[in-house]
Amino acid sequence: MKIDIWSDVVCPWCYLGAVRFDAAMEQLPFRDELDIRWRAYQLDPEAPREPQDLRATLERKYGPGAFDTMTTRLTRLGENEGIDYRFDLTQRVNTFDAHRLVAFANALQHGQHGQHDDPTAKAPNPRNIVNRLFRAYFTEGENLADQDRLVQIAAGEGMEPTAVAEMLAGDSFTDVVTHDIDQARGFGLSGVPAFVVEERWLISGAQEVDTIVDALTGMHDQLVH
Repeated sequence: MKIDIWSDVVCPWCYLGAVRFDAAMEQLPFRDELDIRWRAYQLDPEAPREPQDLRATLERKYGPGAFDTMTTRLTRLGENEGIDYRFDLTQRVNTFDAHRLVAFANALQHGQHGQHDDPTAKAPNPRNIVNRLFRAYFTEGENLADQDRLVQIAAGEGMEPTAVAEMLAGDSFTDVVTHDIDQARGFGLSGVPAFVVEERWLISGAQEVDTIVDALTGMHDQLVH
C-alpha cells in the first residue's frame, strides 16, 4: 500500500503528525507492506536562507499574541508525544534544500540514484532523515538552509557526506521538489501534514494514533478484498 506524506520540516504540526504516524505504524500488522515516501511542501516558500525572527514573522501575519497562542498549545501536545519543542530557538528559514536532501534519501532507498549513482553511498531510511531535520529545527534551533549543516545531519544518519555536499552544491532534485509541490496543488492540498494513500484517500492533519490506525486498516481491507 503506497503512502505519500506531504510535509514541511519547519511545520510543527507535521512533526507531531509524523511522530503519531510512526506510533500508528507499530500497531499495524501489515506495516511491512507499506511503501512510504516523503514529499515536499513549503509553507513559506519566500523564506530567506538567512534566518529571521519567527515570532515577528508570525505576529506580522496573524497579529499580536499569535506566536504565544500557537506555541503554547503545540508545546503541550508535543510533550504528550515526547517532542521537545523549543520555539524560543526556532527561526524563519527556507526549506528547499532540506527537501532536496530528503528527495536524495528517497532516491537512494529506492535505488534511483540518478546522477549520484555512487556505490559507496549508503541507502538511509528517509524517515530518519526527516525526523533528524525536525529535531534539528524544533529542538536545536538549527538553520536548515545551511548546506554545511545539512551535510552534517545527513552524515549522522549514514549518508555519504561527499555525495550529499555535491548534490546540494548543484541543482539535483530541484525538479523532484518542484514536482512534489505542484502535485500537492494538483491534489488540492492546502495544508500539511497530508497522508495520501494510493492516490485515493487522504488523512489530513496530525490525527490521533488510533484514528490513523483505524483509517489505514480500513483502507488496507478495501484493497485486499
